Amino acid sequence: MRNIVGKVKVAVVQAASVLFDKAASIKKACQLVEEAGNEGSEIVLLPEAFIPAYPRGFTFGMKIGNRSEEGRALWKRYWDNSIETSGSEVKVLGKAAKDAGVYLSIGVIERDGASGGETLYCSMLYFSPEGNLIGKHRKLKPTGSERLIWGEGDGSTMPVFSTEFGKIGGLICWENYMPLARMAMYAKGVEIYLAPTADSRETWQATVRHIACEGRCFVLACNQFVTKGMYPPDLETIEELTDQPEVMCRGGSVIVAPSGEVIAGPLWDKEGILYAVLDLDEITKAKVDFDVVGHYSRPDVFQLNVNIESKSAVVFKV
Repeated sequence: MRNIVGKVKVAVVQAASVLFDKAASIKKACQLVEEAGNEGSEIVLLPEAFIPAYPRGFTFGMKIGNRSEEGRALWKRYWDNSIETSGSEVKVLGKAAKDAGVYLSIGVIERDGASGGETLYCSMLYFSPEGNLIGKHRKLKPTGSERLIWGEGDGSTMPVFSTEFGKIGGLICWENYMPLARMAMYAKGVEIYLAPTADSRETWQATVRHIACEGRCFVLACNQFVTKGMYPPDLETIEELTDQPEVMCRGGSVIVAPSGEVIAGPLWDKEGILYAVLDLDEITKAKVDFDVVGHYSRPDVFQLNVNIESKSAVVFKV
C-alpha cells in the first residue's frame, strides 16, 4: 500500500551530448545536474544515450553480408567512449548526484567489462542522493538499425526503486510500445515513470500521455535537441550525414500527470530544462476509477509471467 504523501520537484533535461566524446558529455551532464539541483529539484532525468551519443544517421558501415573498415573504426571510437559501471566515470556521475542532492537517471552506452564481452548496451543508470549507483536498466529490444550496435538486456535489469518520493522506474524509447513491458512496470508499482527517448515525432506525445493514463502515474519523458553541426567533422563515415536535415532531433521533452494532462512542455527546437512539482496524492486519486494491476485487472482471464533471471551464455557447474 502506498503511504507516500507530499510533493516532489522534478527536472527533465533536454540537451545534446557532446557527441562521441565521453569525457565532455560527462562534464556537461554534471553541469546540468548541478543547475537542476540549484533550482530545488529532487529527481533529475537526462536523455537516452547521453553518454556518449545517440548516433543518429549512421550505419557503422554495415550492410547485409558486408562490413566496411571505416565503419569498424567508427564502432571502435563509439566503444572507446562508452562506459563501464565499475569505472571511474560512474563515480563522477555519482558525485554530481550527491553534490546536487538528487535522484539521478541518465542514459548511457554501457559496455560490460565484467563479462569479458565487447557488446554495448543502451542503458539507464540510477543514482541516489548519496551518490550511490543503485541500479540500471538495459534496453530489452533495440529498435530497427539500433540492433546493429546494441545488444539486448534481460529481465534482471528492470528495476523500480522505492524512495521517499514514491516508486521510480522506467523504460527506454520504443520499449514503451511493448504492452507487456509496461505491465511489468505497473505491477512493480511504478509511480514516477521515466521514459527517455530518441523519438521527436508528435506521435510520441500521445504515447507518454497514454502511459500516464494507463499506469495512473507521473511520466517524465526527455529527449535530446541535436543538429547536424554538433557532430565532429572528423568522424569516420561522416558523409552518411550529408542528406540529413540540419535539425536532426527536435526534442519534445514533456512531463505528464496521472490524468494524462501535460503539466510541463513539450519543449521543442532548443535545449532547456523542464521543471514541475508533482503532487503525489494525485496518483492515488487517479486510481479510483482505473487501476491497471488492481481492480481493473482480470487475472482469471489474463496473466503475465516475467522472467527476471540474469542470462549468461556460459554457466559453469561444479
